[in-house]
Amino acid sequence: MRHLLIATSLTLALSTAWAQTANGFGSCLSELRAPARAAGVSEASFARHTQGLAPDMSVIEKLDNQPEFRTPIWDYMAGLVDDERVEQGRALLAQHRDTLAQVEARYGVDPATVVAVWGVESNFGQSFGSYPLVQALGTLSCFGRRQSYFRGEFFATLRILQAGHIAPERLVGSWAGAFGHTQFMPSTFERLAVDFDGDGKRDLMDSTADALASTANFLQKAGWQTGQTWGFEVKLPAGFSTSGEGRRSKRPMGEWAAKGLKRVDGSPLPTQGSAGLMALAGPSGPAFLVTRNFDAVYSYNAAESYGLAIAHLSDRLRGGAPFATPWPTDDPGLSRAERREIQSLLLLRGHDIGTVDGMLGDKSRAAIRAEQSRLGVEATGRAGQKLLKALRG
Repeated sequence: MRHLLIATSLTLALSTAWAQTANGFGSCLSELRAPARAAGVSEASFARHTQGLAPDMSVIEKLDNQPEFRTPIWDYMAGLVDDERVEQGRALLAQHRDTLAQVEARYGVDPATVVAVWGVESNFGQSFGSYPLVQALGTLSCFGRRQSYFRGEFFATLRILQAGHIAPERLVGSWAGAFGHTQFMPSTFERLAVDFDGDGKRDLMDSTADALASTANFLQKAGWQTGQTWGFEVKLPAGFSTSGEGRRSKRPMGEWAAKGLKRVDGSPLPTQGSAGLMALAGPSGPAFLVTRNFDAVYSYNAAESYGLAIAHLSDRLRGGAPFATPWPTDDPGLSRAERREIQSLLLLRGHDIGTVDGMLGDKSRAAIRAEQSRLGVEATGRAGQKLLKALRG
């Protein structure tokens, strides 16, 4: 009886908490009617898209509890730029050759770079995200941190629906609001999305042409210089210090040459232009001279590792080789196929990790820690080539 009373009390408490949350959400939405109207959302549109809307508090959990697990750069790159993605990207370059040629003619961004963004952002349209944007952004507008920012994105979402660019049931994306083939935020969509297929809509969900052209437009507006490289891998002279150097600290190519830098194949640097030296793993790892075109790619997601993944994938799509300099680790990262293999091996050992999808989330990392403890090594939750070899054995 005591357990029944406790369970009943807990159920009532949860029901009360949910009712308070729902009521608070309803009150918040009512308060947003006026600012939404001032932002160009009609009363009819606001009512239509928020009627019966319930909050999704899981997005607040994601906002407030970002994962502590930090991905080493060699793991990040191994998962984003692998043979599987290169092969698929090359096939899509051929499939969309005509559209990409037209995109390049209009915006000046080469096909490989546009397709590389597509591959990194949504795995070529296979990973859009599943959160209804109105619900996710509505919730973020009323609870948690950065409500002012998310309200701007919420109103932009409502304006997109009001204009009829995308059907309400199709407008899904990440928990934070990015959507479509190349994961635009709603405000970015309004500024930079284009109707490239001429159907009167800017549709990043179901029009590949619109998505590819919108990506090129983004990069052009971010300062992309037609015909220029993003950069290239370089060989540093012995004892060279990278302290104080970085993407922003650009110097003339001649100055880098005078310091002894060469391309990794030993050839001299270009005589024209300027670049910054970027070494994300320090002087013992791969180093790159990066130009303003890298900055344009970087602006897509404001992370140098992200920019490097797109830049490197674009090179691989053109037929380029992997980096010549190995990452400074004795336990290299895993491709997505190898991550799926790790997950399958964990399942065989009785671990409940969910779906085998190549995404090493909390459940997979917990299982990895358990296996690392069993093997007598440090239980970091990280999976690399050493663990894969051990589990295979």
